[in-house]
Amino acid sequence: MTDESDSTAHVSCIIPVYNDSVGIKNTLRSVVGQEYHGYDVYVVDNGSTDGSRRRVRNCAAESDDIQLLVEDEVQGSYAARKTGVQNAESDVLAFLDADETVDEDWLETALGAMQEQDVDYLGCNVELTCPEDTLVGRYNARTGFPVEEYLEDQNYAPTCALLVRRKVFEDVGPFDARLISGGDREFGDRVHDAGYEQGYAENATVYHPARTSLESLAKKNFRVGRGFCQKQRYYPERYGKPGIPPTPSGPSGGDDGDEPDASLTRLAFTLLSIAMLACRGVGYYYEFVVGEENDDIPAPTS
Repeated sequence: MTDESDSTAHVSCIIPVYNDSVGIKNTLRSVVGQEYHGYDVYVVDNGSTDGSRRRVRNCAAESDDIQLLVEDEVQGSYAARKTGVQNAESDVLAFLDADETVDEDWLETALGAMQEQDVDYLGCNVELTCPEDTLVGRYNARTGFPVEEYLEDQNYAPTCALLVRRKVFEDVGPFDARLISGGDREFGDRVHDAGYEQGYAENATVYHPARTSLESLAKKNFRVGRGFCQKQRYYPERYGKPGIPPTPSGPSGGDDGDEPDASLTRLAFTLLSIAMLACRGVGYYYEFVVGEENDDIPAPTS
């Protein structure tokens, strides 16, 4: 159940960053322009070496709403988000990625949906944008973030567009800092199992740039594969025993009828889907064979 004071709740936006000085600058410009009054921003630098930390300090010098935190001990976005949760004291915690932007009414709209739907866990709409018109970018935009489907079928929303009430963390525990990927799914499963209602804000949109290079998309899928194997290692009762990867699921590219040379594009998307599935498989078995470097990190506890 949500509080009656959602419209006046204090919110902390938590944004992990790793080697993305341009992305974090754009995100902070977007977030500090919110119409909603009563929020602050915690940027958690996760061992950047490219000047991202300096960039955040400069932004913080221009706005009292921005604070820089550092998570150098554990490399991983969920470790960084966990540090943000531990340091923020707000009623509601909002999570974004460092390369995203939002409309000025995003936070107000999301909080309104949280109150209207009477939920303590809320996913936002994610719209993928293509900064460069590439085949890979169009493919990624077609297969990116069907958040409403994730919530309906898998009980989670991605941490690039998520609001959670603090009491949920106090009840089910923090993000699992051991996970290199898939920590949003694992946390969402815990939230669902604890009986919390999960909502979706269609009109609260987060703009996420699509990956436009084959290398960046392959790295993401390799990481996703590793993350699933880690979830099986730490939560076999929920995700199955390590050594048996999950059955492929999710969107395969969508309708290409509006694309020029649609048949060729459809074939290219199919080949990309096969290649990205292979990258996930390689990541999965890499983790299965040589993983376990995060096993000494404590498991999440409430």
